Amino acid sequence: MTKIFEYLKGLTLWELLKGLRLTSSYLFSRKVTVQYPEEKTPQSSRFRGLHALRRYPNGEERCIACKLCEAVCPALAISIESEQREDGTRRTTKYEIDLTKCIFCGFCEESCPVDSIVETRHFEYHGEKRGDLLMTKDDLLAVGDRMEAQIARDRQQESDYR
Repeated sequence: MTKIFEYLKGLTLWELLKGLRLTSSYLFSRKVTVQYPEEKTPQSSRFRGLHALRRYPNGEERCIACKLCEAVCPALAISIESEQREDGTRRTTKYEIDLTKCIFCGFCEESCPVDSIVETRHFEYHGEKRGDLLMTKDDLLAVGDRMEAQIARDRQQESDYR
């Protein structure tokens, strides 16, 4: 009996009719469109966008040149060079992220022991040439300075969830 029923369902194109019914139910429903530049959709606090290097409140950069972010990057988008200062601490002389290679996985952010490299919520950036998307240390620090308030709010919100 079930074989006959299955044969009749196939013969009458039952699955096609079910799909057409679902499509027609959305045909006359109200459309939801966001007028992008004027309207913005809500963003998660864990959105991974443009990278930034953070500073301590006294203005010193946080990066200690441990090179964990460079080692963990699956796309090999990060390159770091460092030197030792007079006081014995190690700091970066070159910190570059090639955004054309980066897959925005967040591993660099997770591996950083001092919370130096972060991914901000900023996604409205572009480059007209390939070199425009090569973020240097100065560029990353400038983004961090500009976005520090948002980064701090996101970190606070994240610690509240835990």
